Amino acid sequence: MRVLLPDQPPFRALHLPGLEVAYVSADHLPDGPADGLVLWGLPREARRTLLTRGGLKWVLTLTAGVDHLLPDLPEGVALYNAHTLHDDAVAQHAAALLLSAGRGLSRFRDAQREGHWGLSGSLHTLRGREVVIWGYGHIGRLLEGMLQPFGARVSGLTSRSSDEEVRAALGKADDLVLLLPGTPATRHILNAQRLEQLKPGAWVLNLGRGELIDPDALLSAVQAGQVAGAALDVTEPEPLPQDHPLWGLEQVIITPHIASTTDDLPQRGADYATTFLREMQQGGAPEGRVPTGRGY
Repeated sequence: MRVLLPDQPPFRALHLPGLEVAYVSADHLPDGPADGLVLWGLPREARRTLLTRGGLKWVLTLTAGVDHLLPDLPEGVALYNAHTLHDDAVAQHAAALLLSAGRGLSRFRDAQREGHWGLSGSLHTLRGREVVIWGYGHIGRLLEGMLQPFGARVSGLTSRSSDEEVRAALGKADDLVLLLPGTPATRHILNAQRLEQLKPGAWVLNLGRGELIDPDALLSAVQAGQVAGAALDVTEPEPLPQDHPLWGLEQVIITPHIASTTDDLPQRGADYATTFLREMQQGGAPEGRVPTGRGY
């Protein structure tokens, strides 16, 4: 079995008997066909070149989302993701943002820089708050478990929830956490109409894809006080332009799409790929097979 691997130290240390390996980077795309391709941070043009070569049987992307691959994935090529690499970190990042929003940590950090001591804005805890997770899957279930000890009440929506279910959930939400994948059906799923359906004073958190939210509608809702604030790990566009008004709003927390980032992620990615490749060699069925017809 010939496999293309990322040209990074943890992957160069990967050795399995009977496995022929070639290493891939943005500057070097090996010649010749391969049975499989392990993707990690490769630019789209390089990905497209590798994906369109003949003979490819499967692709493993060491990401949770696959929307960046589907337009270029040839028919008949099996696609696998690695959501378990990222689930814990994203869930913990969501919990951290919920706690930061409630305790005003971003505001106090701003005040610290100015040498200002004093209470600014409202504070709350998670006890008794209605947290609605829209995109209730692996990460949503982990997040629910993390929030229960704080006394939060958690409910879930999926991309298949009815308009009536969505309206009812938004109307009771103190915090809305978006974890949906990016698909044509979920683009701007949180628009001006849906923002108006939110319980007044709710917080909006997005750790899914930036295009889940209509950015102009969110900006208007925050500026008008229709929502109490927003915590965004993903944005549209991404990154936000330096002059975008969201940067300057006190009630907005922005992190640069790092919810799943940990210092040991490259090594964990290589370990995940090793287990995956071993199962492939043994004729098994590795976890993470993506039913591409759903679009995620």
